[in-house]
Amino acid sequence: MDFKHIPVLFEESIAALNIKADGIYVDCTAGGGGHSSAVADRLSANGRLIAIDRDPQAIQTLTGRFEGRENITIVNDNFFNIKGITESLGISGVDGILADLGVSSHQLDDASRGFSFHSDAPLDMRMSMQGMSAADAVNSLSQQELQKIIYKFGEEKFAPRIASAIVRQRQIKPIETTLELADIIKSAIPAAARREGGHPARRTFQALRIYVNGELDGLSQALLDMFESLNVGGRLAVITFHSLEDRAVKQTFASLCEGCTCPPEFPVCVCGKESRGALPQKALAPTDEEIEENPRSRSARLRVIERKR
Repeated sequence: MDFKHIPVLFEESIAALNIKADGIYVDCTAGGGGHSSAVADRLSANGRLIAIDRDPQAIQTLTGRFEGRENITIVNDNFFNIKGITESLGISGVDGILADLGVSSHQLDDASRGFSFHSDAPLDMRMSMQGMSAADAVNSLSQQELQKIIYKFGEEKFAPRIASAIVRQRQIKPIETTLELADIIKSAIPAAARREGGHPARRTFQALRIYVNGELDGLSQALLDMFESLNVGGRLAVITFHSLEDRAVKQTFASLCEGCTCPPEFPVCVCGKESRGALPQKALAPTDEEIEENPRSRSARLRVIERKR
């Protein structure tokens, strides 16, 4: 199966890595290989690319796409394990890391994966195609747990009503498909609210996807691990697609860039704190032209940090 993905902020993210021909680079979410190909094309025979993805369908596509490319290593794993991945490959430091945290176009467009509320399919949403599915979650978690997930990860103000409606419906029959769940959500939201802010199921589907895939569980630690994996002068570029991800990246980068915390009236620094990172550019958003060509890019943000020491 061809794993297709439309890279977001493509030129900006590749430029942000400041690629050296003989460097070592990691694409943490390689997907169909769009970003990976661009990185690999800028490397010499002495350079190296590690392409990571947790989705077995992506790995199948990457394996075919990069067949015969000896300086490209493909790894089926979660980038949260980046320290273990690089250690297992005998790599002590890398020159650049790219992480695109969004759901791939393939995962959204392939109805059978169960990510979309626009097509009827088994309610799945698992990026790794293993473990708890979204159907397992909505049919087994308590009303209180569902409410917390929908509110926390979807920032959905109608979370109590939606969780209650899900529990009522599953007492009649298990919730098995994407459109079943979308209809339940729609019925739980007041008519006036349904006319605002896009599809009424969008926030709840986002919340369940984040929960099922553990997308925010340990994200801040994973960002720190990626930064620690950089050589001095190396860069970490992260593309986010919603405020929860972006907040974690922004806060983590800020903490790494924080220097002296002594009161301004102190004549000399006594805390001894030095910043470990620097921001080479401001956060970037897609251009109007990119949004027109790919509406899914609208909420994307690119943040970059460079390791100083």
